[in-house]
Amino acid sequence: MEYELKIKRRPSHRVMIGHVAVGGDAPVVVQSMTNTDTADVESTVQQVFDLWQAGSEIVRITVNSPEAAAQVGNIRERLDAIGCNVPLVGDFHYNGHKLLMQYPDCAKALAKYRINPGNVGKGSKRDEQFAAMIEAAIQYDKPVRIGVNWGSLDQAKMVRMMDENALRPDPMPSDALMREALIQSALESAQQAEALGLASDRIIISCKVSAVQDLLTVYRDLAARCDYALHLGLTEAGMGSKGIVASTAALSLLLQEGIGDTIRVSLTPEPNEPRTKEVVVAQEILQTMGIRSFTPLVTACPGCGRTTSTFFQELAQKIQRYLREQMPVWRKQYPGVESMSVAVMGCVVNGPGESKLANIGISLPGTGEIPVAPVFVDGEKTVTLKGDAIAEEFQAIVEGYVQENYAEGGKLRQEYTAVSEPKIIPIRAI
Repeated sequence: MEYELKIKRRPSHRVMIGHVAVGGDAPVVVQSMTNTDTADVESTVQQVFDLWQAGSEIVRITVNSPEAAAQVGNIRERLDAIGCNVPLVGDFHYNGHKLLMQYPDCAKALAKYRINPGNVGKGSKRDEQFAAMIEAAIQYDKPVRIGVNWGSLDQAKMVRMMDENALRPDPMPSDALMREALIQSALESAQQAEALGLASDRIIISCKVSAVQDLLTVYRDLAARCDYALHLGLTEAGMGSKGIVASTAALSLLLQEGIGDTIRVSLTPEPNEPRTKEVVVAQEILQTMGIRSFTPLVTACPGCGRTTSTFFQELAQKIQRYLREQMPVWRKQYPGVESMSVAVMGCVVNGPGESKLANIGISLPGTGEIPVAPVFVDGEKTVTLKGDAIAEEFQAIVEGYVQENYAEGGKLRQEYTAVSEPKIIPIRAI
């Protein structure tokens, strides 16, 4: 039985981060953050470029010192010179009010300021320093993200709320109180920013925690209590599969409910692992949910006793890597190619069927099967490959399909350009 499930996005203000729209009816945006010393221009420019090439639509950089702030304008110029127009967000803690005032080139070069209310200042200085950052945003016409983290929550506010809670006849549990403090901190700071003159369509909010269930509860409540654009992310998600699984579980559930306008997957890179992995994971969350398409994805079987050869695994990996590496070029030359589907299957059980459903598919021989590999293009068998050059020949078929169908005048390109980004995303299921 076929049914159609629809994701209806939560209404929110549309915020422009440079040339990138976040919120409103804009697509959910993928962003990331560098882990270089921003004062090191060469390494920061290179990492920003790599993240942008991988598909990050916004990149955040740390601005934590005079040395870092002094180089932001230079970093922006270097990126523009190599054709990288990705908006840069400045991540400020503790001394942001001073840096924005003392380094106007930094304030101008950034496309957005990230402000953490818990780290702006203490006591009477808190309001004064927060106001200074908001005034800089107004002066230079920049949006802000008011980003509250459970690990750096305003302690004075938390103490007040604990004292008030203790006097209640029905005090809230400590975890519920912490979540409420996060939400109040974000909303009160946003309201304070508006009172200072910053428009609501220049404000994005985030309330990040590191536990999945807490994140779900916080964002559902936050979404119901405001119409600001929301930045989603599970902070300190962790390393490897733990970080990927936790981020996917939390973000997917919220996105399915229409909550979230931009996402970041906060992975701890494993040794020698590229920073770009967090971009790939964020894209694949959105793409596998049917919300957006970024790069052709490969369908491949997990393998079983019928597939004792590792050839299909190696081919699937090679083709997926090839497709992702081509995307920086293909994105410009072949609009719509990101929605193409490719299947690399390991035996006759599901191989032909899956291959027929993909734009291009190959069914490799399993154990005891005839050593040939039929190729299917748009559901029709077109050629049978055999010998030692199957991988190279199949890759050439994929490239030929892209050129024929997604180049200017190609059938699939025409279909792509005729369809606008939907506000309600249909997801088909059988």
